[in-house]
Amino acid sequence: MRPEMTAASLDTTAKTSAERGALARARLLRGLLPALSLALVLLAIAWLNPRAISYFGFSLMLNLAIPIALATIAQMFVIAGNELDLSIGTFVGFVGCVTATWLKDAPLVGVVILLGSIGVYALLGALIHLRNLPSIVVTLGMSFVWQGLAILVLPKPGGKAPDWLLAFMAFKPPFVPFPIIAALLIGLIVHFGLMRTSYGVILRGSGGNPAALGRAGWSLLKTKIVLFALAGLFGVLSGMALIGITTSADANIGNGYTLLAIAGVILGGGEFVGGRVSPIGAVIGALTLALAASPLLTFMHIPPDWQVAANGAILIIVLAARVLISRRER
Repeated sequence: MRPEMTAASLDTTAKTSAERGALARARLLRGLLPALSLALVLLAIAWLNPRAISYFGFSLMLNLAIPIALATIAQMFVIAGNELDLSIGTFVGFVGCVTATWLKDAPLVGVVILLGSIGVYALLGALIHLRNLPSIVVTLGMSFVWQGLAILVLPKPGGKAPDWLLAFMAFKPPFVPFPIIAALLIGLIVHFGLMRTSYGVILRGSGGNPAALGRAGWSLLKTKIVLFALAGLFGVLSGMALIGITTSADANIGNGYTLLAIAGVILGGGEFVGGRVSPIGAVIGALTLALAASPLLTFMHIPPDWQVAANGAILIIVLAARVLISRRER
């Protein structure tokens, strides 16, 4: 072999190794971006108000983190199938109204209604797939249906959460606040089911490469039904958790959760196409939004009218950083 050929081969090998190393670093940075965002928010809170970094402080700041995390996971399942759910917020409100009325006064009827609502979500997935309908249009229409049903169940704010739900959401474990423990459990359980099981690969494949999944013999209809049923299940859990915290219900109590859930998924590393989602990242994104939505901006003395805009700015900054990382990765 000639010396010049050997030198060229070594240069090519070195270049390939360098590119692989850069790609690995870019992917690692992309995966750590949600955690870095949360860490920056925590550092800002600690700098503005050190007393907030305590057991009581975290319990207070993350008071609504559990229902937000559950709603974010619900939205994540829909996004994993290349769809988008614009009704999750009003659905959470409907579940809250049922929880504060039927589930307390007539538990069996309440359970049947909640199970039926999960079945409706599964039917929505089937309808979207069979008729090839845009999920945005279908779920937008359903948002008005859930809102109307919530008003019929509870025309004016009121009701009361079941005692067992109040006791569960008021649980205070030692050393670590309950919202943090619950968020960890939610993220780990969903991560194992969606990312570490064979059927989880199939569910993600329905959004990543549905044509290949269909050629392999798997039913795309079934995967769509399962994804939407899981979204309905976590939407029910979110509504119940919300009422367990607020103790009473309102037909409009969950309206803001639609945008929060979408933002949490995207902030956690998810993408609208390709079935690319991260359960742990979604939970971290939900925690980041829960901390930035009120505590951080309140400590910064930002008026409430500007807090929504500030949340949007935080999301844009994180997404811009992710775009830069993606360009480097490509």
